[in-house]
Amino acid sequence: MVETPFDATIRVADVTDAESFEAAEKPAMVKLWLDLGDESRQSAAQLGYRYEPDELVGTQVLCVTDLGSVRIAGFESEALTIGVPGEDGTPVLVTPERHVPPGGALY
Repeated sequence: MVETPFDATIRVADVTDAESFEAAEKPAMVKLWLDLGDESRQSAAQLGYRYEPDELVGTQVLCVTDLGSVRIAGFESEALTIGVPGEDGTPVLVTPERHVPPGGALY
């Protein structure tokens, strides 16, 4: 676990699978399965406003990997997928400009 936001590790991951997450209380949640090169993680993110789950598979995302995990409607979310608000206020994923090896840390 990190002590301050400056201790957080942000890594790039390949999305290997994604599906809608209707059981979550928040709207437009999507389950993501992430490949970080040396390990796999799961993440739940409010991406359904802008993205269809099947179009997320094969994309790269940035995620925080050392915040611990949280259980959301029975799903263990182990990484915080990073997005920023678009013009309409819904999340837009933060992604590398070019394809990079999964697992690399932001510096």
